[in-house]
Amino acid sequence: MSKPVNTSRRGFLFAALGTRIAFGQPKRKPNFIVVLVDDLGWQDWGCYGHPFHETPNLDRLALESVKFTQAYSACPVCSPARASLMTGRYPARLHLTDWIAGRRQWPSSKLLTVPFEQQLPLSETTLPEMLKPLGYRCASIGKWHLGGEGSSPTDHGFDVNIAGDHRGSPPGYFGPFNLVNLKGGTKTDLLTSRITEEAAQFIGGNAARPFLLYLPHYTVHTPIQAPEALIEKYRRKMASLGMDGNPTYAAMIETLDDSIGGLREKVKAAGIENETVWIITSDNGGLRYEGKAPKPVTDNSPARNGKGHLYEGGIRVPLLIRWRGATKNGTESATPVITPDLFATVVEIAGARPRQTVDGRSLTPILRGGKLAGKPLFWHYPHYSNQGGVPSGAVRDGEWKLIEFYEDGRLELFHLQRDAGERRNLIHRQAAKARELHAKLIAWRNSVNAVMPKVNPGYDPATSDQGLTGSEKPTPPVG
Repeated sequence: MSKPVNTSRRGFLFAALGTRIAFGQPKRKPNFIVVLVDDLGWQDWGCYGHPFHETPNLDRLALESVKFTQAYSACPVCSPARASLMTGRYPARLHLTDWIAGRRQWPSSKLLTVPFEQQLPLSETTLPEMLKPLGYRCASIGKWHLGGEGSSPTDHGFDVNIAGDHRGSPPGYFGPFNLVNLKGGTKTDLLTSRITEEAAQFIGGNAARPFLLYLPHYTVHTPIQAPEALIEKYRRKMASLGMDGNPTYAAMIETLDDSIGGLREKVKAAGIENETVWIITSDNGGLRYEGKAPKPVTDNSPARNGKGHLYEGGIRVPLLIRWRGATKNGTESATPVITPDLFATVVEIAGARPRQTVDGRSLTPILRGGKLAGKPLFWHYPHYSNQGGVPSGAVRDGEWKLIEFYEDGRLELFHLQRDAGERRNLIHRQAAKARELHAKLIAWRNSVNAVMPKVNPGYDPATSDQGLTGSEKPTPPVG
C-alpha cells in the first residue's frame, strides 16, 4: 500500500518556491567576450602544441574550456569570416566573399574578379542587434574591416566602437595612434596593450549589466612588429633550443596572451567570472609569408599552406569556449565546427531568437558535454588571394574533404584523418565519394546563390603568374 502524501508539506514547498520566484532576483544573462585574433595559425598556442611560443594565460583558459581541435574559419581571408561571425551566415550567402576592398584584377588571370559587397549590408541582423533587445551593452574594440562611414560597428548595433574602421591592418603597432576613438600615445606604446586597456575599461564600466565585448585584435596581422625586448627573448630561446622560427611573430603571440591574461584578471576583479562566456578564435589560418621575405611568418604544419588557400592551413583555426557551469574543464572536441556556429551559440546561450536564416548551429550540446551529429561544412572563395590562392570551393563531410578549383574544374579529394597534410589526392581511387561530395558542394552553392567567376577574355597563360613571388605561387596539384 502506498504511503499517504503529506499535502500540507507539499503545499508549503510549492508556496516557498513560488515566493522565491516572485520575490527572488532573476538570474542575470551571461556576458560574452568574443576575441577574434587576426591571421592566427591553428597551432600557434602552447595548448595546441606549439614548441616555443609562450601562452600561459591561453593555456590556463584552455584547461577551463572546451578546446576544439577541428575548428574552421568560414573563409581563408578576413572580411568574409568577420561578416559570418556577425551574422551567422556563410560568406557566399552574404555575397561578401573577399577581404574589403579586394585586390585589383590581374589582366593575366584566367578568371575575372567576382564582384562582392564592399561593406556588411545594413539589412543583415548582427550579433549586437540580437542581444541589445535583451538588455545587453555591446562594444567593438579593435579591427572592424566590414566597411567605413555608414557601415561602422555603431551602424550595426554596437554601442561603442574603438579602433574599428574600413582598414584591414594598422599603420603600425606603436604610437602615436590615429584610429577611431583611439588617438595619441608614444613610440613605445603598443597597440595591442592600448586596445586591451580600452576593453578592460568597458568591462569595469558594465559589470553590473550583461554585455557583449567583441575584441577583434589587430595582432598578429602584418606589419609583423613587437617590442624589441620580447623579440630578443625569442631570438635567444630559439637559439638555445636549436629551432628555427620568427622571433617577432612569437613576441606578438606573447602580447596577445598578455592581453587575455589582463582581461581575465579584470573580469575576476569585477566579480563576474561566473557570468562571463569566453570565445577565442581566429579569422583565418596563419599567414605563411610576408611579401618577399624568405622565411615564413608562421608554420601551419602538418596542415598544408596558409591564409588565402582552402587547404587546411588557410581555414583551420584554434577555438576555445569557456562557459562556467556548463563546460567541463579540459574537454576537447574533434567535431568539425565553423565560424557561423559561434553566432548561433551566443544567440542560444543569451536566449535570443534569430530573425533571419542562420547557417550556423549552436554548439551548446558540445559545451554541455554532449555531441552533435555530423554536418557538412562548405567554403566558396571565387577570388585570387594575395598569398597565391586561386578561385575555389570546398566541402568537408566527416573525414572527407573535396576542393574544386574554378579555373579548370580540377577536383582534389582527401581523407583528413589519414592525410592531415592533404598530400594524397584520392580523386581517382575514390571516384564515387568525389562525385557525392561534388554534388553536395554544387547543391549548396545553388542554395546560397553563390556567385561564380567568369572566364577572363584577356587571359594570357604566358604571364599567368604575374605579380606573385616564388613563395606565393600556387602549390602544384597533388595527383
